[in-house]
Amino acid sequence: MIGLPLVYLLAGLMFGAFAGLSALDRENRKRFGNAAFWGLFAASFLFGDRFGDLGNGFLALALALIAGTGQLGVGAPKTTSPAERESLAATYGARLFVPALVIPVLVLVGSLTLKRLPFVDPKQATLVSLALAALVAAILARVMFRQPASAPLQEGRRLMDLVGWAALLPQMLAALGAVFTLAGVGKTIGEIAVQLTPVDSRFAVVAAYCLGMAAFTVMMGNAFAAFPVMTGGLALPLVIGRFGGDPAVVCAIGMLSGFCGTLLTPLAANFNLVPAALLQLKDRYAVIRAQAPTAVLMLVVNVVLMNALAFHK
Repeated sequence: MIGLPLVYLLAGLMFGAFAGLSALDRENRKRFGNAAFWGLFAASFLFGDRFGDLGNGFLALALALIAGTGQLGVGAPKTTSPAERESLAATYGARLFVPALVIPVLVLVGSLTLKRLPFVDPKQATLVSLALAALVAAILARVMFRQPASAPLQEGRRLMDLVGWAALLPQMLAALGAVFTLAGVGKTIGEIAVQLTPVDSRFAVVAAYCLGMAAFTVMMGNAFAAFPVMTGGLALPLVIGRFGGDPAVVCAIGMLSGFCGTLLTPLAANFNLVPAALLQLKDRYAVIRAQAPTAVLMLVVNVVLMNALAFHK
């Protein structure tokens, strides 16, 4: 049955190609660090189920060691120059966006149709559709723009070199969230929050929940990981249980408070560090600095809104 193994295989082969191309890049003095980093990451996709928990743990430590000791560097992939890109943009115009727009269309179609096929895992139909859509888009771009067959891999390596270790944060944070759940961190944080919050004050409880959602999101890099922890520890027993808050309003504004934390943390790398890297900004935290005033203002507004809208009596 087609499912996650296919997605992992394609991802592993892609990162393995990045590793091989990095090793051959003689213009990058840190080429072997890049090769080792992306090679290990490829191995996690290709052989992670065979390594076991201990083996994958050592692999994660090795990745952290390579990145933490500054062994990653930006290479010089064999790709188009800025002048060539400007020429291609002038030649093809809006057609350049066709391969990118094909991906969401194919993902939508695949999500609705693949789950009905007997040889596709219905639970993973969306991810399978995304992987196949990326392949179709790469082939379509090759046919439309007549670039070398290696162009997708070289461009992909260029982007990964620019983003660096931050590209791994979403996967690492997802794993950390699973560890937190198994370790009972959510229950402990909820108990601590209750002890520090004046539970007789409705406004204090609401403020603690909203601020806690933002703060825990800053630490986790993901509002979805913070939501069950803070909602189970504060919102359910106090905001909803003790003061009768409307669950729909409380949870909606609580998630929005978590998203305020997303705007403030480098751990939300795909939102905050990747754009700065792709735009090659000198300040890698420029996106966070620009978003901070809006995030703080929205957090204050969320506390006021929840206190005003969640309680009907």
